[in-house]
Amino acid sequence: MNIATNRRSGRLDPAAQNAETVACMAALIEITDPVFVPMVHRGPLDRFLLHFIREERDLPIAKLLLSMAVVLWPLVTLLYSLSEPPWGIYVAYYFVLFGLFFDRFILALHNISHRPLFKPQYRWLTRIIVWTVGPLAGETPEAYFVHHIGMHHAEGNLPDDLSTTMKYRRDSIRGFLHYWANFFLFIHPNLIRYLIRRKRWRLVKRLIVGELGWLFAVLTLARVNLISTMVVLVVPMILARFLMMAGNWAQHAFVDPADPGNDRRSSIVCINTRYNRRCFNDGYHIGHHERPNLHWSEMPRDFMQKREKYANDDAVIFEGIDYFQVWGLLMLKQYKYLASCFVDLRDEPRSRAEIVALLKSRTLPIH
Repeated sequence: MNIATNRRSGRLDPAAQNAETVACMAALIEITDPVFVPMVHRGPLDRFLLHFIREERDLPIAKLLLSMAVVLWPLVTLLYSLSEPPWGIYVAYYFVLFGLFFDRFILALHNISHRPLFKPQYRWLTRIIVWTVGPLAGETPEAYFVHHIGMHHAEGNLPDDLSTTMKYRRDSIRGFLHYWANFFLFIHPNLIRYLIRRKRWRLVKRLIVGELGWLFAVLTLARVNLISTMVVLVVPMILARFLMMAGNWAQHAFVDPADPGNDRRSSIVCINTRYNRRCFNDGYHIGHHERPNLHWSEMPRDFMQKREKYANDDAVIFEGIDYFQVWGLLMLKQYKYLASCFVDLRDEPRSRAEIVALLKSRTLPIH
């Protein structure tokens, strides 16, 4: 087979495909996702940040967090300083929030939850970020860490995982809406019960204090300016929890019923995407579950080194699309399009029909 990838789009080059084969062979994969490139000379801002953070590789995260605080908090102050802000200011605020920061912050939070960003003497800065910057991106204080580190990674999408996708048909809109509603309405009481059963009292305290603190801030600020509070705190929270569940649904949509505890058979990888370039290689979800503390810049190399293992387990790999596109395609049951983005690591590439059959078999409910 002579199958090449289109470097500009990250998708398979149609001129290099035959009529039926839609996957690129493992030997020809070319990863364009970001990796760390050391620099000899650093500017003043980099040198300043390196005084606080543990390693040079995390400068992109540190710069993002600093810029988010510097840009958004003056805008929030402006919204609350005006008794009746023009709607154009709210629109501009959302343009800045969602265009520059929202998705990137959530994945920065994901990274600093797994690997401390700051040197030990500056760890308190993480709490400042979680409590003062996180809510602007819809992340109530402490909840992300408690849910993701304290529960999800401990259970790995198996039945005791409160956000498991296993019991749902993963190409069902109705199934997803039930999944999202259950998370949105009941995740905190269920998470508290989960943590109490495991006697993880410190995490219980962090979750309760964080949620009550966020609720107190919302009720207090609503008395100052109700619309601004809805725009700044409430709407981002609702949207963040929807997007996180859509992302988790896609990350764990293709589960092998014969081996759901195998990370390579219960999660996916999305390579060569704009999302990876924006969001610190978050597309490498299999590698992340296998090694939760692996640095984001090492994900592409880890994937390439484990291609044989991925091939042996028939892992689901997509090229050129991200989790939210996978989620949307599943909701529309667009398996042919998903198959066109599938990266077949086997020595003998399969036909589109065979790949569609594989994907469909892994979206069925598992009880």
